[in-house]
Amino acid sequence: MDDLLAITEKKALVEIVKLVQKRGWKGTKGDWKEFLNIYDKQIGASLSDPARRSNSVLISFLMTFDKEDHLQFLTKVIQSCSKQKMVQQLTSSLDDESPEQRLVCLTLEHPLYPFEYSFPSNSQDWVVTEVGKKSKVMKLDRILAVDCEMVLCVDGTEALVRVCVVDHNLQVKLDEIVNPNKAVADYRTEITGITEADLEGVTCSLVDVQKSLRKLLSKGRILVGHSLSNDLNALKIDHTWVIDTSFIFKYSDGPINRRPSLSNLCKSLLGYELRQKDAPHNCLDDACAAMKLVLARLEHQIEDTVPFPEVDAREIDMSKLFLHKIPLYVPSEELLKVIPGDFTIELKPSWKTRGNKYSAYAVFKNSDEAQQAYENVKGSEEKDSFGRPQKLITLRPSKGKPCSIYVRKMADGDGNEGDVSRKRAHQVEETSNVSKKLKTEENNKEETMEDQNERCDDLEEIEISKKERKAKDLDTVTANGKVSKHRKKDKKGKKKRH
Repeated sequence: MDDLLAITEKKALVEIVKLVQKRGWKGTKGDWKEFLNIYDKQIGASLSDPARRSNSVLISFLMTFDKEDHLQFLTKVIQSCSKQKMVQQLTSSLDDESPEQRLVCLTLEHPLYPFEYSFPSNSQDWVVTEVGKKSKVMKLDRILAVDCEMVLCVDGTEALVRVCVVDHNLQVKLDEIVNPNKAVADYRTEITGITEADLEGVTCSLVDVQKSLRKLLSKGRILVGHSLSNDLNALKIDHTWVIDTSFIFKYSDGPINRRPSLSNLCKSLLGYELRQKDAPHNCLDDACAAMKLVLARLEHQIEDTVPFPEVDAREIDMSKLFLHKIPLYVPSEELLKVIPGDFTIELKPSWKTRGNKYSAYAVFKNSDEAQQAYENVKGSEEKDSFGRPQKLITLRPSKGKPCSIYVRKMADGDGNEGDVSRKRAHQVEETSNVSKKLKTEENNKEETMEDQNERCDDLEEIEISKKERKAKDLDTVTANGKVSKHRKKDKKGKKKRH
């Protein structure tokens, strides 16, 4: 860590310190302001802007972190910043900025890039591609687009099950069904289109795919994809020259972390439906769609902004309250103590948490009961990052220390979510960096409104504990304290109660 920090630029150090502040992390000498009061007794925290502090002060603060998870994350972010700087230096040294170069730079300059493209590249099973020579990059005929599908395995991880790659002419360069080589818990057929029968006799492995892609991506080729970091996580490939269509296109208003889905971009900018409603994803179609978007952008045929779609909140969602930032040590049964009314608790069907927190739903019979319960909840009124009403409440579990959790309505008073995404994601996505974001009932790659809300304040996604991820049944706790198991799945993959 010492060596990495010593060669890290001031700009990157400042951003890392700000990130640490946002996370509320404390080192051996406290948080940033506490550290300043100890380190600089004359000025102290009165000069707390990291940008106005010297490199030595910033480095000294970051050196106070000694927890393994803190060190691992800081190392990943520093390495990502170094890669970002290297690419920017290479592109800036070219005689003229090409349109392709500009799109690569837009991806690199996106605020989420350091977090989503910080890969564990030193791991033994990862492949790092060659950067290539400056003179051979940034040309249209050197662009490839990729899309991947994953299945959920019994051990709680995701595994690649299909990969498609096309060139700028939309010619297929790679289309493989991949054997996960471990027991599969959920093929997610309604999303991936892959069944157990499709894998019978398949010998292609992740290693085989990595070898093929390494050849395709040699000598500085540009790789295109939508939420491309998720595909690279699934492929376990760290590639430098990237164009992420979820970064280079944006909504006309709203925070930067709200990104259009691939389906929305195709409909709004290219004028066609990527897939029919409830149809599974087609890996090849998604790769082609990402390439078409980039080609249209390069040829100045489309704008870089799209309007946010207005979507009515469904009654089934309005009959829920969303509970989030719940410490993992708090059993779901304890949530019955803080929400009034007749309801059931359902753990959020997502494989990610924010560090040591999880989320859940309080499900009522109808929207009126949910609304009344929210009004009766005792807590301080607040708003989340999208301006939606929520309450901060105190929970005193039977075991463990008291904690604060948030309770939020799923829709505003008029029943319209307006600028809120309707996607339901499952991710392992992502892993954060987990693999690819699990796609949704609406079959797109937009983040859920719950996930977006959580990521407004914390941009890195962290895998939930393996113990919870291995659980085959989703506990439902009824308001009278009884626990039942969801054992069956309907056609959409939802858990059913007996």
